[in-house]
Amino acid sequence: MPKGSKRKPVKAKSTVKNRSQWKNAAWEGRFTEAVDPDVAAFTSSFLFDRCLYPYDIEGSIAHTEGLVRAGLLTPAERKRLVEGLEEIRAEMSKETGLEAHQNRAPLDEDIHMHVERRLLEKVGEVGGKLHTGRSRNDQVALDLRLYLRTEIGQIVEQIVALQKNLVFQAEEHLETVVPGYTHLQRAQPISLAHTFLAYYEMMERDRTRLLDGLKRLNQMPLGAGALAGNSFSIDRSHVARLLDFPQVTANSLDTVCDRDFVAEFLSSASILMMHLSRWAEDWILWASTEFDFIDLPDRYCTGSSMMPQKKNPDLLELIRGKTGRVYGALLTLLTVLKGLPLSYNRDLQEDKEPLFNTVTTLRSGLRIMTSLTKEARFNDTNMKAATEEGSLLATDLADYLVEKGLPFRQAHRVSGKIVRKALDEGKPFEGWTLDAFKAFSPLFKQDLFDRLTLVGSIEKKGGIGGTSKKSIRIQIRKIKRKWNH
Repeated sequence: MPKGSKRKPVKAKSTVKNRSQWKNAAWEGRFTEAVDPDVAAFTSSFLFDRCLYPYDIEGSIAHTEGLVRAGLLTPAERKRLVEGLEEIRAEMSKETGLEAHQNRAPLDEDIHMHVERRLLEKVGEVGGKLHTGRSRNDQVALDLRLYLRTEIGQIVEQIVALQKNLVFQAEEHLETVVPGYTHLQRAQPISLAHTFLAYYEMMERDRTRLLDGLKRLNQMPLGAGALAGNSFSIDRSHVARLLDFPQVTANSLDTVCDRDFVAEFLSSASILMMHLSRWAEDWILWASTEFDFIDLPDRYCTGSSMMPQKKNPDLLELIRGKTGRVYGALLTLLTVLKGLPLSYNRDLQEDKEPLFNTVTTLRSGLRIMTSLTKEARFNDTNMKAATEEGSLLATDLADYLVEKGLPFRQAHRVSGKIVRKALDEGKPFEGWTLDAFKAFSPLFKQDLFDRLTLVGSIEKKGGIGGTSKKSIRIQIRKIKRKWNH
């Protein structure tokens, strides 16, 4: 470059073709120039938060009642506003994603401004009264709570449907014996029903965890304004009753920046996905040739583009893989929240995409596992054969000696020596004579052989939470009584 010359600053090229459209923002009064089109595109959330439209309209209709009670709207004005909002709701319910994009004004920053713009087009200036006494800050807090309250209710229903299929399979497989594992090593024989009820208990903790979160979520934020409350004596409690909230939020400053309820949901969702992932991993192993415990229906599997013989449990693998996506959503939100000063900051716009994606992922995973649980078939013969190898009754030997008066540590040592000799000789101890056992302890009697069976081992575990048929039937009865109440 020649000496003394100056480099001209380079202006980035906009990706927005029609600049003339980007004007008339709702907050333009304080500004002297139109927003840059790339900035408008970058900050707009409409294409993903439009799914909140039913809740935005529901909250707006309730808000009109609050405005009437505060003397800020006449009944006639409220009627016009509600009719306009209902028309918008009907229109948006019919729109596809593409139509939503085409019908959208370029500077609809979000679903709230989109609804307001269309309302003004329908009812005229009276539409401008709707935003009296509220901010988008408390408005979006309301929409998210309404949305998540509905979704949690539907997710809980899906969990219950899945639990019912687990109980159905448990009842079908009370007699089916399968190895129980620790460290992925065969440990003790259990009934297959016991594994189904193990998954049931995981799902039950997930269900109650989500319902517990509803207690903190189910508070009405509207009326908090931008951060300091509103100046119009709007009866927040009345609006809360209209929207079926048992209480209102207590502090306006906290209200508009609170996303604890979203973080708590994402945490509960992460634990639920972790449970589904562990379960999927079990069945991926069971479907392998090495285990061959389960036969997954063909329509829930895929093949190989190269190897014709393959039958891959891809859906289970994707449930396992998508768990990371849900974990990422939780970490994303916690990272957004960790450095925010009071009160509202635009960073909070980043709460929605992780939340919406998590809801979609969670519900599809639950739907798949519900169907798969009902239709999966199990190879009882292979499961039983697997329990007959690997000295799975060794603990029963030790327990028998304890019942005869030997301290458990000594009984454990005796049982271990028996296992070692059986391994050295290549002959399972289940086939030994009584004299062979007596060589290790005189406490062994003829009644030992009643214990050294798969059924005898399982039925001995008759306490609460055990694997015996009696214990499992008691558990199932308790579950069904809970459903009936």
